[in-house]
Amino acid sequence: MTVFAYQAPASHTFVPEVWDAELLVQFDPLLVWASPIVSNNKYEGTIAKAGDVVHINSLVRPSIGDYKLPDGMTAQRPEMVDQNLYITEGKYLQLLIENAEHVQAIGDMASPINQQMIRSLARAADTFMGGIVSAGATALPNVKAAPGSVAQGLYGAILDMMLALDQNDVPDGRYVVVSPKVKRYLIEHPAIANAAAYGDAGVTANGVVARLAGFTVLSTTAMPAGADIIAGHPDFATFASQFTGFRSGQSEHYRADYVDTLHLYGGKIVRYPGHDVQKPDHTFDESLPSKGIVKAAVEWPTS
Repeated sequence: MTVFAYQAPASHTFVPEVWDAELLVQFDPLLVWASPIVSNNKYEGTIAKAGDVVHINSLVRPSIGDYKLPDGMTAQRPEMVDQNLYITEGKYLQLLIENAEHVQAIGDMASPINQQMIRSLARAADTFMGGIVSAGATALPNVKAAPGSVAQGLYGAILDMMLALDQNDVPDGRYVVVSPKVKRYLIEHPAIANAAAYGDAGVTANGVVARLAGFTVLSTTAMPAGADIIAGHPDFATFASQFTGFRSGQSEHYRADYVDTLHLYGGKIVRYPGHDVQKPDHTFDESLPSKGIVKAAVEWPTS
């Protein structure tokens, strides 16, 4: 283990690796948009610094031919379409503490200071990924929540999203993320109440509320502006993330230790041949919304 300059030879028991492992255990359940339920992490690769690029290659679906004699078969060359996932975000947190070793010894990641640090990192990552997902979603008509039938209107909107995804051959394993206000009224609908996950083991992880009509229903306060309900499949968005590990050292300006960590990440909408428009340069037109993610805003009753 490295002995930092500020440490006496017999006093170097702060172990960054302990916090590195525990950070992920407590960080991941706080995510909604950046969780594997909503955004896959298939393309993380090796991230060393902000500005890194992860390449995603998509195989264009080959055509099927009729076999008949004497024509036989005609071979096709595989055609690839390239996409780039840029690691655009580099967020850090550095805390000054009286003694790094003492803080680790008395609480590890369960201490209030570290819990708040994890929540701050998770919130920043989730807000970022929510913006990516919402910006790439296909907008559906606003949901009009009529007085006296708000729950039914919201439930019907989710079924309309199910239909939209069905019509685009989006596979099973779908999610729908709703705002807290939508969740409050949605729970009143019998179909949601009967399917609610309350009481299930781990129900609070990743904001899961219920499982219904092929959707895992989640809720978060980190809803992007202009959207109250977003539904899709994790194959259509990807999140790549890397923590560079905790460091500790002696502050240059204060009689105190510091503990810090750096979080590098990026996200994008993943495009697919057959779902998205391919350009002549073997890339996709990323200005168009994804057919694998849909969103809607709610027009709430005024009285």
